[in-house]
Order: sequence, then structure tokens, then C-alpha cells
Amino acid sequence: MPRAMLDYTKTILQKVSFDAKLFAKELQKAVSRLLPSELEELKIWLQYFILDKPELQPTLVLIKS
Repeated sequence: MPRAMLDYTKTILQKVSFDAKLFAKELQKAVSRLLPSELEELKIWLQYFILDKPELQPTLVLIKS
């Protein structure tokens, strides 16, 4: 079940990546719901996902805290 939540979170983040505010909101939800090990995996995925999306770069702060 936890793996499903991580995959679901990635899907949602991909779908809302057109809007930086919405992306940040969904990322905050993910940080509060995922397990620490899942957060580490999400952080790695997020770094690669936003490489070509400079408007989403500031959201990395949300997951590092």
C-alpha cells in the first residue's frame, strides 16, 4: 500500500506541474503523508523531474525540510 501512495503522488505532481502554486500545495500534502523512506525516493525523483522546469525549482525547499 505505501508504494501505491508514492506512485499516486508522483502521478498527481506530474499532472499539476503546469501550475507552480498547485504543485507546491500537492507537494506539501505528500510530505505530510509519506513515510521517511518514501520521501527520500520522492526527493530524488523530484530533482530529476524539475530539471527542465525552472518555475518549480523553489519547491525543492519544501521537501528538504
